[in-house]
Amino acid sequence: MGLNEHHYALTVRWTGNLGEGTAGYRAYSRDHDVEIPGLPTLKGSADPTFHGDRERYNPEQLLLAALSQCHMLSFLHVAVKHGVVVTEYQDNAEGLMKLNRDGSGQFESVTLKPNVTIADPSHASLMTQLHHEANQVCFIARSVNFPVHHEPVTTAAAA
Repeated sequence: MGLNEHHYALTVRWTGNLGEGTAGYRAYSRDHDVEIPGLPTLKGSADPTFHGDRERYNPEQLLLAALSQCHMLSFLHVAVKHGVVVTEYQDNAEGLMKLNRDGSGQFESVTLKPNVTIADPSHASLMTQLHHEANQVCFIARSVNFPVHHEPVTTAAAA
């Protein structure tokens, strides 16, 4: 494996057999575990709309989280390259998924709403450019086939 390739592996284990397997649509739980060596097990399920457990993470939430995390990490990297000191970052991300008549569905868009605090107010004019650059290098955003929009807010830290 060269420096250009990074491989990722995990195990998804269905834990929702309630005794009858998938004998009927409501005969099984959508619960599952996502296992990555050395990390805590992530408890997953379906969205509650699709008979999932609302106390577990669902794939749609995790896709949204992956996009938000990736943009944040890419943005922080780009900020360092431009000499911008970020002191706080919070994103209130939203995703829109639509269902089709045949039961399939897909994400139509995601809107990231990063609220970034920077140390130097003179760098505020760079923020649009930095968010654009972050989107261009974010591995996850580059991998999805729907638009990822950005509605950033920038605040300068109090002196």
